[in-house]
Amino acid sequence: MNLPRPISLLRNATLPDGREVDVAIHGGVVTEVSPAGSAPSPVFAGSSAAGSSADGELDLEGYLLLPATADPHAHLDKARSWDAIRPPLGDLMSAIFSWREYTATMSEADVADRARTQALSMLRQGTTAIRSHVDILRGDDPLLASRALLRVRDELSGLMDIELVVLAGPDVPDAQVEAALDLGIDLVGGAPHLAADPLLDLRRLLAIAERRGAGVDLHTDESLAGPVTLEALALAVRGWNQNVSAGHCVRLGTMDTEDRTRVIAEVVASKVGIIANPITNLYLQGWDNPTATPRGLTAARELIDAGARFAAGADNVRDPFNPLGSGDALETTMLLVVAGHLTIDEAYTAVSSGAREVMALPAAGVFVGGRADLLAIAGSSLIEVVADAPAARMVFHNGLLVAVTSVESAVASPTAASPDTEPSHIESPATASPTTPPAVPIAL
Repeated sequence: MNLPRPISLLRNATLPDGREVDVAIHGGVVTEVSPAGSAPSPVFAGSSAAGSSADGELDLEGYLLLPATADPHAHLDKARSWDAIRPPLGDLMSAIFSWREYTATMSEADVADRARTQALSMLRQGTTAIRSHVDILRGDDPLLASRALLRVRDELSGLMDIELVVLAGPDVPDAQVEAALDLGIDLVGGAPHLAADPLLDLRRLLAIAERRGAGVDLHTDESLAGPVTLEALALAVRGWNQNVSAGHCVRLGTMDTEDRTRVIAEVVASKVGIIANPITNLYLQGWDNPTATPRGLTAARELIDAGARFAAGADNVRDPFNPLGSGDALETTMLLVVAGHLTIDEAYTAVSSGAREVMALPAAGVFVGGRADLLAIAGSSLIEVVADAPAARMVFHNGLLVAVTSVESAVASPTAASPDTEPSHIESPATASPTTPPAVPIAL
């Protein structure tokens, strides 16, 4: 299959509001959205006859067309390391210790291979933009993981957008943070709440970002109790031009109503983007509370209702911080609904348009002028695709078809299992399931 493939017209797509439309694309953006069947086939220079079209046209009958997902908080350097580490199940600190022990044995090739595999898996699922944190390592080669992820970012630059954040622990010297930025890492990050003096470490990281004119994305208050640095962050960056965001913010979800309302007001005023990470925080938090176990999740409902910039990411995938997950944004969507009590529309927005906004990426979707980063997924409604997470998907980045997954399935007829019935044939996928979309012709 020849991918990536330029696409200029998507026909017969179903939108979440039930409309069926044709979508014209040019220069990586949506140029027209019209009722299904009304758009003329695109004509290209060199066509053999007037009205003939190149193979830049796809029929999406049976598919729901959505803005592609974006992941604003990933750890590609850690992804898929669980099998090699085999860490004990446990909380945040046990995960940190297991990871640090493993980093002494890592090679740059190992990090790059795992990161590349995970990024391409997420692309196949519909994620066309990833912001990944990357650790400054202890030992003689602190920038090993940084070099590996920069290599992967460059390799995949034509297929997806990858943004990298230097993850500087409290014991990482300023010079190593600066060296990572010199290599090409995009944003300043860290975890001030883990420092002996959280506010001092927060000011240190913000000073580096100001000096370098870099954006900021911090791990913030990743605990059910303890320090609250989010308010200090919001106050410190009010009026900044750089993009600033805070991930996790679990402590916000356990604060009393008065304090939480005050902190959220500061977050909104400073325009700090908040990134929830439900799967990892639901796993890591609450190990010390066997009765009425509190759940690790930021105050998603209150943040949205207050008008905060809000997004959500898959965070860790099969590493000491989370043994499970695939990085599929529909997993995150589901968890925001069942654990965060968001609506399905709000939850999908958090992993798509909201995530792109927090990442300061151009808006994408099925509207004129929108970036043609799109996800076509087998189904007819948003609730259906979030519930079923169908594997049949087509993914578009900047107007290019960059990933296709097709599925064939067969289920035996119930009468075939009866001893009184002659064996029946197994139906073809097209007849076995009325919801299976027709095969989409793809140039080989």
